[in-house]
Amino acid sequence: MDGQDKTVKANILSILFIHVKFLFIGLKVFSFYPVNFVRRYSPVDFGSCAHRMIIMESYDVIIIGAGPAGTATALFLNDMGLDVVTLDQAKFPRDKVCGEFISPAADPILDDLGVLDSIEALSPCRLKGVAISAYETNEVFIDYPPAPGSSRRMTSLSLKRLAFDQLMVDRVRQCGVEVREEHKVTDFIFDGGSIVGVKGLDENKTSFSLASKVVVAAGGRNCISLRRLALLKRRKGGGKIALAAHWQGNNLPQDYCRMHVSKPGYTGMAAVAADVVNIVLVVNQEELRGKDLHEYYLSAVLKNRLRREILADARVTERVRSVDSLSYSAAQVPCGGLLLVGDAMGFIDPFTGEGIYLSLRSAQLAAGVIGEAFQGAGFSRQHLRVYEERRAREFSKKFMLSKILQRLIYNPPLCKFVTRRLAENPQLAETLVGVIGDYLPAEKVVSLKFMMRLAAGFPAGSGYRQMSAGPTRIAPGE
Repeated sequence: MDGQDKTVKANILSILFIHVKFLFIGLKVFSFYPVNFVRRYSPVDFGSCAHRMIIMESYDVIIIGAGPAGTATALFLNDMGLDVVTLDQAKFPRDKVCGEFISPAADPILDDLGVLDSIEALSPCRLKGVAISAYETNEVFIDYPPAPGSSRRMTSLSLKRLAFDQLMVDRVRQCGVEVREEHKVTDFIFDGGSIVGVKGLDENKTSFSLASKVVVAAGGRNCISLRRLALLKRRKGGGKIALAAHWQGNNLPQDYCRMHVSKPGYTGMAAVAADVVNIVLVVNQEELRGKDLHEYYLSAVLKNRLRREILADARVTERVRSVDSLSYSAAQVPCGGLLLVGDAMGFIDPFTGEGIYLSLRSAQLAAGVIGEAFQGAGFSRQHLRVYEERRAREFSKKFMLSKILQRLIYNPPLCKFVTRRLAENPQLAETLVGVIGDYLPAEKVVSLKFMMRLAAGFPAGSGYRQMSAGPTRIAPGE
């Protein structure tokens, strides 16, 4: 063997030795670290991507948004034993404009999530029904009816959104789920026809990339999924804006969520503490053009005769906060690997019922479909569409009710007539608030039978009988 052959042989042996050495070191490293580290930092195959195999931090599920929808999804999936990370661009605690009362139907879900006792420990208010006033007519007080199969009347929780969201995030962390605050997702990672991860910026504006089998978009109306995939569908008509602030004082209403319809819009009032009421005003956006939000809010709230009486000894405790884009829906997701929950899938108008129950229930439905996916159904668009079908079956009539009520409340004569009919017919009234409370199916109201009973006695002319001089109460035994 000449010198050149010896040199080649030596080089080959040297290369083989280096490979064996690195293999030995790799085995030692992988044996030293726990299994979840190996799984967390695993090679991800991006198929048609330029670099097919990339070492990336990997989870079973990535959740975008740590509000009620995102945290509820994280808790449900954690109970299934899945490896979950929740990302939110905000720093907690953080506040949001919200009606701050939670539908009665949410209680069982909150109990399943292990947070109901913690909420009760905060001494929240318990509302026993809804009070409705149409264009400054006297209020009709309607108690929640019993749930089907029960004789006990329902109540709804009411507490500050700041406290509720923080409690949910704390619960997620207590269960061992990772929550990354100040992490803004800026794009998705695609592999063929599916989303397989996210990219974004952390609290230091450093870029990050995470891989997963499925992504849950729970970031509300500003979620990256609505923009990146062009899913946002704005509804026809003028856009709505909600203005909210807390009021403090003695003798503020405690037992009912009050819904007042009067120009320039409508308000929802709910007690969130012994002497604190949250008041949300919803108006058309064009109403605010060129006006100071805080001054406009104060003027509009106190313009109503009933509210002036209720708030005679109260004062607003903060600058008004606002949120717009209240009327929108989301198109179907066009790819695999992605589900939308909570407000990311569309918004139910506040007059129809608050959005927290929708967030919790959609999280519950999504978690069920994701569980099926990990059991073998897969993460294709075809399978994940099952979630959209189940969600549509459950919420489509509620969205329809929202559209009906929007037309109703902005027609003063019709709104007054319907309010009077509710005062005259306790069964109709309780059915409506049971649907608004999310524990009676919307089909009970969005039906020809209900509408015909409601329209009975509809006047042929424009003369509407005035309601009684005092408030009407629809309570047990009536």
